[in-house]
Amino acid sequence: MFARLAAQRLLEIRQAFRQIPQTSRSFSTALNYHIDSPDNNPDLPWKFTDANTEKVKEILSHYPSNYKQSAVIPLLDLAQQQHGGWLPVSAMNAVAKIIEVAPIRVYEVATFYSMFNRTKVGKYHLLVCGTTPCMIRGSREIEDALLKHLGVRRNGQSCTYSPIFLLIWHFTKPHGRLWKWNLNCMWK
Repeated sequence: MFARLAAQRLLEIRQAFRQIPQTSRSFSTALNYHIDSPDNNPDLPWKFTDANTEKVKEILSHYPSNYKQSAVIPLLDLAQQQHGGWLPVSAMNAVAKIIEVAPIRVYEVATFYSMFNRTKVGKYHLLVCGTTPCMIRGSREIEDALLKHLGVRRNGQSCTYSPIFLLIWHFTKPHGRLWKWNLNCMWK
């Protein structure tokens, strides 16, 4: 009898939750799916430059031949650097061919990690931490000051993520801590 009551209560709880609209929050500005465009589709030719082909060989030399797929992250990073800070689908396909895996395996990695940009990005990346400890310490105020000074929108031409500030892939904490009033010194 107890099991039947518990099962009935569980069913009631599930039905109640299904009626509540569920929205998920994403910390990434990228889409979770790909839409072909003239400058980003699988039909465009893409290959590593001669200099980067040598780097590919060097990267692959760190892995046993039967574990080439382990090089997916460094190869995607190299492809992103070569392509101006973002990864087109054709570059992901080229990486898949090099490490001999299905392209979907490379797409899975590129969509999972926020360090890979699958759409064109600006010249500089400013990331402000959005985790709970950073929010408690004032990351929203820092983000607001940055957005106001730069004249951009949140999730528009810049993306969000602490009081630690990532500028051109180097962590910056002026004067030991980054506060809203410290930002003016950085613009000079």
